[in-house]
Amino acid sequence: MKKFALFLGLIWYCLQAQAELPAPVANALKEAGVSQQNVSVYVQAVDSNVAILKHNADKSMNPASVMKMVTTNAALDLLTPAYRWKTALYHDGTIKNWVLNGNLMIKGYGDPSFKAQDFWRLLMSLRQAGVKKINGDLIIDKTYFADDVDNGISFDEEKWRAYNAKPSAFSVNGRSTSFRFSANDDAVNVNQEFELPEVTIVNKMKAVNGDCGNWRGRMNYDVQMNTNTAVVTFNGVYAPDCGERFLELSLFDDAQYAFFTFKKIWRDLGGEFTGTLKRQPIPSNAHQLLEQSSEPLGSVVRDINKWSNNLMARQLLLTIAAEKVSTPATVAKGVMAIKSWLSATGVNNNGLVLENGSGLSRIERISAEQLGKMLVGAYLSPVMPEFMASMPILSLDGTVKQRLQDSASNGRAHLKTGSINGVSAIAGYVLDANGHRHVMVMLVNHANAGASRDAQDALVEWVHQLP
Repeated sequence: MKKFALFLGLIWYCLQAQAELPAPVANALKEAGVSQQNVSVYVQAVDSNVAILKHNADKSMNPASVMKMVTTNAALDLLTPAYRWKTALYHDGTIKNWVLNGNLMIKGYGDPSFKAQDFWRLLMSLRQAGVKKINGDLIIDKTYFADDVDNGISFDEEKWRAYNAKPSAFSVNGRSTSFRFSANDDAVNVNQEFELPEVTIVNKMKAVNGDCGNWRGRMNYDVQMNTNTAVVTFNGVYAPDCGERFLELSLFDDAQYAFFTFKKIWRDLGGEFTGTLKRQPIPSNAHQLLEQSSEPLGSVVRDINKWSNNLMARQLLLTIAAEKVSTPATVAKGVMAIKSWLSATGVNNNGLVLENGSGLSRIERISAEQLGKMLVGAYLSPVMPEFMASMPILSLDGTVKQRLQDSASNGRAHLKTGSINGVSAIAGYVLDANGHRHVMVMLVNHANAGASRDAQDALVEWVHQLP
């Protein structure tokens, strides 16, 4: 009986130890004013079936952008790292003597990485195919995604910010206008990175001396839209110490931005066009001219995770929907495919809520244990190299470049971060001092979540120092 009591006591002790946060983490949370009940933690060695540390690990929490890990892992597994998106050109007329007498048509298939340089390459191929003048309109077919994917609802009050842009089957540059700021002692310069004539900049910025500090909080902007033009006025101060900084705004809808970009590039290539923009499906009797492929998914996921690109993640979820369920793609179809995939990998869906797969959401939920077990499974899967390579490397790049630069863990962790008001999260893989790799997840949902960074860093160092 005495031995049995000792055995039960040992089990109780182990369970308690599993639930207790390491002292450096607990102290940092206390310093930040964050209650431990608002924190969820999961740590497990990739070559073990048992967690080393579990704290509120089964509690469904908002993960912010850490949710992108679920979307990208599912995509790599379901679509394969070699998957490529296509973009196709069609026409409904005739081509003779360098003239297309008819409409030029673009069919988009949801490429999240389609940029102005990709558009240039596509249109250069059109020029090489014998077209210089287009006597017709530009038709953009976006029917690969459902119409109601863009519900017009912004995540916050910053409706012009690029992170609020909605998915589209044909999106160029994420329909983002990037403004570059720089300054000398006398003046502040504001320019478009990819200059569209439809955008006018009114620069009322003033140069000031001193540290860069919170440069974004020291300036504001106003957007005035007309039918086909935008006037953006910038006010505030900017210090030369800031060097170059960028602000991305989404001023036009997806088709407008694509149309303006088309006209600029086609003109630069020596092409002629006087038509208008039409949004409609490509007719069945249209002739395909060209088809262009994107970079492979294994490369695209690096941009999504290292720089936490919300629009690309949302487009990826819809691509999963189209490829694994049916077209036109909807968010509901993508969510269904990802939940089925998670279940097939042995991760339960209890409490899991997916709204758009990017983490830019107030309602998305996942537990630290669900995410941790998914990460263990990902490490043991064929897509592990591409998945790990997509994550920021601690102290070296992406969203964790500035963290723990003087720590022994520098460069020895692949970690994805997430942050919105009231939420701060970090998850990924940490290599300990003996070369053993561990999965680590920490989710914080609290009014002071933004102050929990030191506690997260303390957990990274604790895992790195495991024997």
